[in-house]
Amino acid sequence: MKTNWRRRDFLKKTSAAAIAAMAAGAPMPGLLSSCSSRNKIKASADSVILLYMAGGMAHTETFDPKKYTPFRKGMESQEVLSTFKSVPTILDGIQFSEGLEKIGQVMDRGTLIRSYVAADLGHILHTRHQYHWHTCYEPPQSVTVPHIGSWIAKEMGPVNPVIPPFINIGQRFTVGEGEELKAFHSAGFLGSEYGPFLIPDPTSGLDSVRPPVGMSNKRFEARNQLYEKLVQESAMGEFGSDYQKESLKRSMEQAYILLNSPEAKAFDLSQEPKEKYDTYNTGKFGLGCLMARRLVDEGARFISVTTEYEPFMGWDTHENGHTRLVDMKKLIDAPIAQLVKDLDESGRLERTMIIVASEFSRDMLTEGRPEAKVKDQVEVPDIIEDMKNYGMHRHFTDGCSILMFGGGIKRGYVYGQTADERPCKTVEKPIKIDSIHQTVYHALGMDPETHYVIEKRPFYTTPDGHGEAELELLA
Repeated sequence: MKTNWRRRDFLKKTSAAAIAAMAAGAPMPGLLSSCSSRNKIKASADSVILLYMAGGMAHTETFDPKKYTPFRKGMESQEVLSTFKSVPTILDGIQFSEGLEKIGQVMDRGTLIRSYVAADLGHILHTRHQYHWHTCYEPPQSVTVPHIGSWIAKEMGPVNPVIPPFINIGQRFTVGEGEELKAFHSAGFLGSEYGPFLIPDPTSGLDSVRPPVGMSNKRFEARNQLYEKLVQESAMGEFGSDYQKESLKRSMEQAYILLNSPEAKAFDLSQEPKEKYDTYNTGKFGLGCLMARRLVDEGARFISVTTEYEPFMGWDTHENGHTRLVDMKKLIDAPIAQLVKDLDESGRLERTMIIVASEFSRDMLTEGRPEAKVKDQVEVPDIIEDMKNYGMHRHFTDGCSILMFGGGIKRGYVYGQTADERPCKTVEKPIKIDSIHQTVYHALGMDPETHYVIEKRPFYTTPDGHGEAELELLA
């Protein structure tokens, strides 16, 4: 296992893989890879909404609280397991961390996983673990690996041919580790038409699906033709295979069709009743949840909404862990709960799977996990004198929480368990990312053997095709 990765190494490898993806010809379906296998697996879901808590959401501060220790000057760091009180949920005997009361009241409609174990990737970088979470493959790879949303877009196709099958809401690529983030927001060898339709800010989502104000249709058409010419003269035009060029062309045509369609109104949040809009409006993430609900109504297949990863912001609590999470909980509690309720009341939750997840958890003392500790990236004093040191500051990979709702997922169910004392690691039913991915694919009716031949080798939806769906999560 390599432990001395630098961001520059990561970028070089993923950039080389991206160029290789351009030059790759059409991926050849494996003998066992086709959507005809859906006849063998009865699908329980049509659409997926991934709500991604980018930055490392501490399980002991959210959905798996431990003993509460209030702040006091002079306290020992090793005392701190949870910095919030526990509050009851609608499920008997199951508690959440204070500030997540609304989500707690809809847990009778979903499953709580308390035993997700993230991979050991050496020195921890958020974007490498995010790459692994979203693609199921450990970086770097010799090819550009498709995002889970791209696999679903390719194998399932669109529900509504006008709506892009894979939509990503809330992540900018001009902040922090932008290039690393781009590395996994890709359809890779599957082709650009299966990549994400990007909405960096849902408050201006309508601007993504209509020409700029004051631009005539004739001028817009001329600009579109110019864009096609620029693409031809770009790296894709120079190095891209015929398959990749055609895929990019189809993605451009699909975006152009959307611009002129009545379905584009799904991106216009101003059409939402004020009371409903205000419930979701906790910020970009909350409005992203509202847009996701509207897009599902119009026939979206896979939507990702993120709290956005920006180093040392949001869930990336290298300091001020407690005070930062007060705000993060206000950001997510009402919108997630309302999304579940709205889809349930409309009858769409039955066929729409919602996933709430993060790349890993956090702990006050342990970096990595007890059996695979890695170099500490933040100094935590033995004695806490300042509020900024109160909270979970180190990356913890051996006990993370995931919520799942709808799309065939069990209602009112708890899967797995972590220890009540430090290290608060998984002690029952560990589950890893390949099982999470295959459970999603199974619910959609996708064959676990789905793969394509790339560079004369089979490339599966999960590494070597070894991932297995966790059927215990499904009703």
